[in-house]
Amino acid sequence: MTATATLCATAATAAVAAPASGQDGGRRTSGIVAAWARAWNGTDPQALGALFTADGTYTDEAVGVSFRGRKEISGWKARADTLIENVHVTIRTTRLDGDRVTVRAVYSGHLKGAPKPFAVPMTTRLDLDQNHCRIAVDQDHYSLATVLAQSGLPADWTPPTS
Repeated sequence: MTATATLCATAATAAVAAPASGQDGGRRTSGIVAAWARAWNGTDPQALGALFTADGTYTDEAVGVSFRGRKEISGWKARADTLIENVHVTIRTTRLDGDRVTVRAVYSGHLKGAPKPFAVPMTTRLDLDQNHCRIAVDQDHYSLATVLAQSGLPADWTPPTS
């Protein structure tokens, strides 16, 4: 079985066990969204990268960064885990339109060194491959200003380097 077929089978099984809420009744699509949330909520950066096509792109619109390919996307997840304790994505709704899934979620965590945790609304657009087995494009939208305000950090705060 190829890696893509395995991912599709896993995504379909995950959807039956724990379907995403909302208007998407597609098992594969619900499965890939659930796998995406599990990857963000987990501690293995490669789990997120593995969900993408080989040349997939991830953009964090709030921070203004983009990454291409599984290695770079996995690296971004690893960096997020070094900066944010208890990173968590809670899916609220999903909506499928062709090969695009819009996910409304809550993005939460605790920026290391910040006095308080944050929990902000997030909208993510996932463009899927033609089989709905992998993510080709991920664009995350949330308010960085709200994250910083809730965290008790100044609006001009920047993460430490390294």
